[in-house]
Amino acid sequence: MSGSSEKKLVLSSSFDQMERVPPFVEELRSWANLSDDDFNRIMLTLSEAVNNAIVHGNDQDPSKNAYITVSLDNRTLSISVRDEGNGFNPDEIPDPLKEENLLNEGGRGIYLMEQYADDIQFADHGRQVTVTFHLDN
Repeated sequence: MSGSSEKKLVLSSSFDQMERVPPFVEELRSWANLSDDDFNRIMLTLSEAVNNAIVHGNDQDPSKNAYITVSLDNRTLSISVRDEGNGFNPDEIPDPLKEENLLNEGGRGIYLMEQYADDIQFADHGRQVTVTFHLDN
């Protein structure tokens, strides 16, 4: 697919809304002609980003939404996830690979997103994350 186009999804911030992510990524699979590897990278990364928005950003407050915007420009897919929470400073997230953090139950979501996406950027005081994928041909 050449040129540029966009898809959007709005989720209320209740945990059961996570069930809407896999069908959305399936829709992206055909829309962007994703390889299996790209599909898997995007599924994991988007699931983590949406989970963070719903659980940490919006504190599972169903009156608040998580907004997903996906744009495709040639073979570059950008996904932004924005919440309505108070934000955070991504630089203050503890390194999950440091010995003192290895046994912590949480704290690996952003690390995993960084490993699977080709680029990750935070904006609006941490209320928005944009992950970019350079897709296989």
